[in-house]
Amino acid sequence: MNANPFDLTGHNAIVTGGNGGIGLGMARALLAAGARVAIWGSNAEKTERARAELATACGDAKRVLSFVCDVGDEAQVEAAFAASAAALGRIDSCFANAGVSSKGTLLTEMSLDEFRRIQRINVEGVFLTFRAAARHMAAHGQGGSLVATASTAAVEGAARNSHYGASKGAVTSFARALAVELARHHIRVNSILPGWIVTEMTERSVNNEKFAAAVLPRIPARRWGTPGDFGAIAVYLAGAASAYTTGEQFVIDGGYTKF
Repeated sequence: MNANPFDLTGHNAIVTGGNGGIGLGMARALLAAGARVAIWGSNAEKTERARAELATACGDAKRVLSFVCDVGDEAQVEAAFAASAAALGRIDSCFANAGVSSKGTLLTEMSLDEFRRIQRINVEGVFLTFRAAARHMAAHGQGGSLVATASTAAVEGAARNSHYGASKGAVTSFARALAVELARHHIRVNSILPGWIVTEMTERSVNNEKFAAAVLPRIPARRWGTPGDFGAIAVYLAGAASAYTTGEQFVIDGGYTKF
């Protein structure tokens, strides 16, 4: 075993939604720690751009792979996982990070289709990704790490985003249950709960002066988070450093939920 538990040389990881935002920040850090990484994204052009950017950053194009995948589609997830495993070999960690948000809808005005649109990616996408990863990890018998990106909306009241909050609450409960169920296979399962992070998904909100004036004073760190703030937690949860950590929720929000 490597004496440095944060050295991921020889480690193989999958990051869904790895073509932007938090997922791209995670992929960048995993590569910097020595891992080989397969990023998944539903937009082919965006995913290829991210792959090229990551390859340049790490200086080794062979350590970065990309696959186009809609994580809400069972057949696509199975195909993307099989292709990732074939290219990388054993998958040691899998980050179910892909997600969608809404523009904000009152419950009384929400359609069933809109509710299901959020659950399809944010809940079913995590289920499908983790199922494929767990089957693979249990079969090769050397354990692994599953990490889900949830949100502080899982633990706070997300007004006008009840369907989004429900999806992220489901993800944290799912991760806790799997932590117990999969421990016999030496598979660890944890979730990450980001606060307000500057990404394409939140760009409209954080650039709104009224919104910023209301929210920034509630963040003790007095700044928005960035995708780079999730690199260290990704490296920690991927490898040996977190060998005895499972079933946990890691809130990364600059203190937002504490104030």
